Amino acid sequence: MPESGTPPNEAFTPEERELLAPYVTRLDGPVFVLTHLPEVIKGALFSRYSRSTLGLRRLLLKEFIQASGAEFAALAGMGTGSAAGAAGAQLAVARAQDFYDRILDGYGDDSIGELGGAHLAAEGISMLAAKEVDGDFLYYKEPALLASRHRERYVALCRALFTAYRELHEPVAAYIRAVSPRDAGTGERAWRSAVNARAYDALRGLLPAGTLTNMGVFGNGRFFESLLIKLHLEELAELRALGRAMQGELAKVIPSFIRRADPAHPHFAGFRQHRLDQAALLRSVGGAVRPASGSASGGASAATLVDYDAEAEVKVLAALAFPESQGSLPECRRWAAALPEPERGRILADLAAARRNRRHKPPRATELAVYTFELVGDFGMYRDLHRHRMLTQERQRLTTRLGYEVADDVRAAGQEPRVRELMERAAECYEAIAADHPLEAQYAVPMAFRIRWSMTVNLRALIWLCELRSQPQGHPAYRRMAQQLYAAVQGVQPRLAALFRYMDLSEPELGRLGAEQRQDQRRSGG
Repeated sequence: MPESGTPPNEAFTPEERELLAPYVTRLDGPVFVLTHLPEVIKGALFSRYSRSTLGLRRLLLKEFIQASGAEFAALAGMGTGSAAGAAGAQLAVARAQDFYDRILDGYGDDSIGELGGAHLAAEGISMLAAKEVDGDFLYYKEPALLASRHRERYVALCRALFTAYRELHEPVAAYIRAVSPRDAGTGERAWRSAVNARAYDALRGLLPAGTLTNMGVFGNGRFFESLLIKLHLEELAELRALGRAMQGELAKVIPSFIRRADPAHPHFAGFRQHRLDQAALLRSVGGAVRPASGSASGGASAATLVDYDAEAEVKVLAALAFPESQGSLPECRRWAAALPEPERGRILADLAAARRNRRHKPPRATELAVYTFELVGDFGMYRDLHRHRMLTQERQRLTTRLGYEVADDVRAAGQEPRVRELMERAAECYEAIAADHPLEAQYAVPMAFRIRWSMTVNLRALIWLCELRSQPQGHPAYRRMAQQLYAAVQGVQPRLAALFRYMDLSEPELGRLGAEQRQDQRRSGG
């Protein structure tokens, strides 16, 4: 039997276990590492992973090992230099490369190019698309909550939220079908997929933060050492348990790089004391801030520009000139400061025009312009936006005190009363649990509730974030936030904002429709 926490679709037959054994460090349990696989196959697997409800081991079986004509089992002989091993490896790598090509063509997902290296999978951790398993839904059964007087309150809330997510999909989808009928030139499959995606987007705010998810992580040894230390020192029991599981699996493949992250290592006591000292200081400093009356009561999602460099334009122009000049940086800045306004505008306009598609990045000179924002948005939006790592960000604890969002489609479909009733119930549940378990109470908060976080980001990274997240196929909530970030820069530095050349400010009816239609064209050879 699979260990506790293993997804139900990971119950392998003896034959399947034998096939999988050479390629994973563990056949049972939610945390494991891939082994004896070419980097291109690991990268293709992890990219496919993000688009599937299957576990990584099941995907490896289904799409590679057991795929017709792949001869994947020959990979086990790769290290021996055998002809069979080489032939099998070549076929498997070709299959993975074909997958890369299809993803790049179909979704334009450049991030898969970063997926070569050491890979770790963690499954069944808190946040997944809702579905029932063994009579219950996939949400985290937090031990402290289940052992507390709040057990029934927490379980009942999670079940009610998942039930509504499932039951409201068809009414919301029916409304969307009515207001966005399929035209003669649109394929049935593409249209239905786009409708379903919009309906699920509208309802995802019902999912609690305790919803289970699968996570693929790629990193080098230094990254994993830092991650493990952080996890071992977290206050939430789930994160500490995840750290122990990751440590055990990574020790099988990169033991030397993560040895200092082991709580038994002599260095670890210093990490622990540093964390305690820092946490005490932060609590003291944070407790000294007195929020204005009513400041935590909510309001609409918004991006507020808190700070920016008024001299950013001069710094960017000077940095543009510096590599090709023979002058010092101060001399370049004096030159830029003396430029007439029209000349500044012309140079920056030419710089923007040089970007002929979204993947043409602005030069590094644009990293000299830095902005600090405060963002307030629903937790689902935060999860989408916080993954951009070329920035500095901090978030506050997830609560129900900043209010929540109700999607326009839910409201228009006549389902707002049920959603609001559940949100109010969730707020009551959160407050009751938080009185005893303030950290664990976060698991009960639906994704529709807002969270506040800060973000300091340079112009180059902000352009990438805003252009990517404003595209039509994105979730409406984070599209609006990306548009607000752009508007904030445009309001104070319009010439620099001209570099946001590929912002999408439209409001499409079915955001995913274009992408689905392109997929149909490729499948038909068009």
